[in-house]
Amino acid sequence: MSLRGIFGRGRAAQSETTRIEPPLVAATVASAGALSPAFEAGWQDFGALGSSRVRSLPRVTPELAQKHATVVAACSVIAGDLAKLPLALYQRNANGREVRVREHPIDHLLNSEASPGVPAHVMRFAMGYAFTLRGRSFAFAPRDGAGELVLVEAIRPDRCEVLRVGRDRFYEFEDGAEVRRRVSGRVMAHLRYMAEDGWTGRSPIEVAAETMGIALARQEAAARLAGGKGFKAVAKLEDFGGDEEQWQRSRARLKAAMAEDADDSVLIIGQSDEIKPLGLSASDLELLSSQKFDREQIAALYRVPPTKLQMLEHGVKANGEQQAIDYKAECLTHWGKFLETGIGQGLLTSGERQAGLFLRHEYDALLMATTKERYEAITKAVGGPILTPNEGREIEGLDTIEGGEKLYPPANMTRKESGAQGNGD
Repeated sequence: MSLRGIFGRGRAAQSETTRIEPPLVAATVASAGALSPAFEAGWQDFGALGSSRVRSLPRVTPELAQKHATVVAACSVIAGDLAKLPLALYQRNANGREVRVREHPIDHLLNSEASPGVPAHVMRFAMGYAFTLRGRSFAFAPRDGAGELVLVEAIRPDRCEVLRVGRDRFYEFEDGAEVRRRVSGRVMAHLRYMAEDGWTGRSPIEVAAETMGIALARQEAAARLAGGKGFKAVAKLEDFGGDEEQWQRSRARLKAAMAEDADDSVLIIGQSDEIKPLGLSASDLELLSSQKFDREQIAALYRVPPTKLQMLEHGVKANGEQQAIDYKAECLTHWGKFLETGIGQGLLTSGERQAGLFLRHEYDALLMATTKERYEAITKAVGGPILTPNEGREIEGLDTIEGGEKLYPPANMTRKESGAQGNGD
């Protein structure tokens, strides 16, 4: 026997060896018979989801929904604002105090360079946009031999297959190096929204299929009207007959007359000829104006204030600051929490999460105050006493000063310096 056969590398050894893998089945949301064993994660594979009981309405898919400008605006506003915020790593100590951790590789991958040649901002925007549009998002986060994160790579949801063995999930996809992979959940971040079973994500426009279908149908009808598609007029001709040659001759005569007299706004026709224009009626104009209602409904689905979508009739300058606060509290924190927990679940190990490590967006960067407001706030905090003078200077990026590490006393008290003597002592 050759050395190849001894070490199990010969052809005989290969034929006798049986590859054993756990049975993988597709993660489903409907009955098992309605889906194939392996499927691409997307609305088109989920049976009745994304469709309406009214057959004439267009079926809602991610690609079709993106044709509506309000959907693109809502998804890009949420994804863009969350991507431009620092996604910081914190550790909660035993006493409940939260401390920012900067030495961990995840801080560099999420805020500087996610993978070779891909800025972290681009990767996080891609994940946020796919998450808001499709209700699901994936990121590949492999580790090296020492267990350290190497990169974070966004994976297109419509090209990622989710497989399961009991409660374990496996993901089959093509990475940025065009390598087909099948990996476990330990190296994947899996974000899902409105998941009734905890795993299968759904988008708001997928659930509200009829509302979104009406909006898309109304937009298509408005586009046809604006583009002049359909019959512009009905003509009743005196010499119109059943003969095909006569019909073509009469049609050409009328078309030539309309083209020649277009500049003079006077059309010369026969004595018994009649033309009825089919322009935009009052109901057609109402159809165009009703698209504002569709925009409001789509904004409500995404919890985005109308003013963020340039629907300025809903706000004035006086309440702009309050709207910004509401946008942060009601919209960004809602969507951002899914990204924080989903990315943290995939990028942090179980031991790191048990040690108190977690991710959180720095929303203060979004609510930038004016120079006057910032100085007044720091002055009150230093004199509170809440901050020391040096801590206040560090906020503004200034160097520390000698003696600036002491807290100021409250305003109704005076400081007793060391060595000072009172009257009569």
